[in-house]
Order: sequence, then structure tokens, then C-alpha cells
Amino acid sequence: MKKLYTFGFKQDFIAAWSRSTGTFLDHCGRFGVQRQTGYDWLKRVHQGGIDALHTQSSAPHTCPHATDEAVAQLVVAARKLHPTWGPRKLGPWLQVKHPKAELPVPSTMGEILKRAGLVPERRRRQRTPRYSEPFAAVEAPNDVWTTDFKGQFRTRDQSLCYPLTLADAHSRFLLRCDGYLHPDETTKKSFESAFREFGLPSVIRSDNGSPFASRAPAGLSKLSVWWIHLGIRHERITPASPWENGRHERMHRTLKQEVTNQPQANLKMQQRAFEAFRHEFNHERPHEALGQKPPASAYNTSSRPYPKRLPEIQYPDDYELRSVSSCGHIRWRGRTVWLTTTLGGEVVGLKPIADNVTEVYFGPILLGTLHADRRPVGLVRVAD
Repeated sequence: MKKLYTFGFKQDFIAAWSRSTGTFLDHCGRFGVQRQTGYDWLKRVHQGGIDALHTQSSAPHTCPHATDEAVAQLVVAARKLHPTWGPRKLGPWLQVKHPKAELPVPSTMGEILKRAGLVPERRRRQRTPRYSEPFAAVEAPNDVWTTDFKGQFRTRDQSLCYPLTLADAHSRFLLRCDGYLHPDETTKKSFESAFREFGLPSVIRSDNGSPFASRAPAGLSKLSVWWIHLGIRHERITPASPWENGRHERMHRTLKQEVTNQPQANLKMQQRAFEAFRHEFNHERPHEALGQKPPASAYNTSSRPYPKRLPEIQYPDDYELRSVSSCGHIRWRGRTVWLTTTLGGEVVGLKPIADNVTEVYFGPILLGTLHADRRPVGLVRVAD
């Protein structure tokens, strides 16, 4: 540890040396001072008088790594323009806007923002451990699209708004962000619009809420029935497990910060705000998981176009086909059996697996089994 000396001790050292007849090395030894330290004190007195012996700061007078003030102002201005962006997003964005600027590293940007009072104090929260399910692999654009409703809020004219979001899981490209008065089947038009513009995904992943799922067998809804016609597999996360759709939930947090926390005057104006957010999110906002590139740089449209006519469900040749009435019934072995009104007007496939047991399918989805020896005869549903 470095030894500290008082101003009075230094004065006594200098005064005693002025009267000394011995060597400077012996003089330093008597006072217990290193020779180089003693020389330093003599030099300071010679250059600035006895007052120069007061303790001086060891901090450097200049910092060769200090950020240029003009660059610091660029960082501050960028943060004010994008108040929810952190240093790791502001850096790549500024590099595009100002390619000749020598930008500091993210940690230095963070210090600049703190000094400018632009970093709110963050509350610590417990984090949920990562959780995985055997969902479809996400290896390329359009392998999996994710969808959900961001929590409803009211615009300034008190209209309820339910934002429906649809994103590509691989590139994080936000395909749709549309506000609805109700989370019902009218949202089909957002999916149809996305299919026409971007083509069809292999899988759509959602939660278990309406209109994505229902209490019908296998959790089918009118919307998911339509997806099955299009050859899209519907994946549903475990109830009350939003982390299974973590990428989508993270995007929702950004949507809340940037848009829904500042409601617009009405639904029309709110939709304009959603579209502006979608453009910035896709084409400007750097994404950490994409090497700080925007999602548009990693997305391309699907090779499966949206068909002009809705394809019919195909079944193996050994299946017996039955039409479902508008009331949700089919005929089986001379009896009327109720399935669900969700499949009204559809065709289901029956696959006998034993003398008295038949499996019921809608496309690739097993709905349940029919048992001839049970009374009353009805569908024994598989776990949804």
C-alpha cells in the first residue's frame, strides 16, 4: 500500500535537508522516505515553492480514450429519438447513419447515456428458467410463424383495441400488427393478408385462447380449421406458459414501450402508429439475435403461395369419409353422433382400428374414438 505523508512532514524533510551535511541517501534513510520520493519533493519545491508539497491528485490531466463531445451528442440525440433502444442497438443504427463517425463501444455509450440522465433505474426481477417443448425446429424463414394478442388497451376516445401480432420466428420479421375491437374470427383477414403478401408458413404457433383455439375436440377453432386446409400445422403452447413463445413475448414488450403506452386518438390513428412501428422494427431497429441487423435483412418470402381456392382435406384410401352437418353431427353405423359445430360443413375421416372401435380424424388431427359397444355412442376425445 502506498504510504501517505502529511504536508508538515514534507516541510520538516525539506528543512532538515537544507541543514544537512551528509548524503541525500542517508538523509532519506533517517526520515524513512524512498530516495525517488525525496527527489520528487525537492523538484516540486524548486519549481513551485513550499506550497507545491500539498498532496496532488494522481488522476491523469488528459484521457486519450475520452469520447469526442460531438460523438457523445450523437449518442444522446439517437437515444432521444429512440428512447427504448439500448447502446447495443443505438451503435449499429448510428454506424449506418454516420459511417465516418468513430463510435464508442456499447459500455461507453451506456455511461454517456447515464451522464445525460437517459437511463432509468431498473428494478431487479426474478427470471423464469428457459423451457423447451418438442415444437417444430426454426431453421429458416417461414418454418414457424408466431401469433398472439397484445393486452388490450383503450385509445383516447375510449375505444377498446386488441393488437393482433404475427411474426416470423426465424428472422423476427413482424408480418402484421393490427388493432381489433374484439379478439374473434374477424382477425382472419390479417392472416389472409399476410398469406397473400408473404406466402404460407409450415407452422403457426399460438397460445390456447380464442380465436386460435376452442373447447372443440383437439382444441380446433374455425381459424385453425382453415389453417389445416392450407397445409399449415397449428402448434399451441402449454397453457399459462408464455415463455414457450418467448421471441414473440419479447417483441410485445418492445411494442408496449414504443406504441401501446402512448394511445392514439382513435383506432384509425392507432393503426397508423402500429404500421410506423412495424416499419421501424423490420427495417431500422437492430436486433441482437441477428448480429445487430434489422429483421428485414434475414427474411424472405415463402416458396408456398397462397392458393386461389381453398384445398380440400385429403385422406388415405382406407378411411371412411363422413360429412359433418351444420349442427356438428355425422352418421356412423346407423346412428347420429355429435362431434362439434366447429367442423360444420367439413369432411372427417374414419379409421377402423378394431371391430367396435373407430378413430375419427380431421386431416392429420386425431379427434377421438367411437366405440360401438358404448351407450350412448359418442366421441371419446383425445387430450386436447
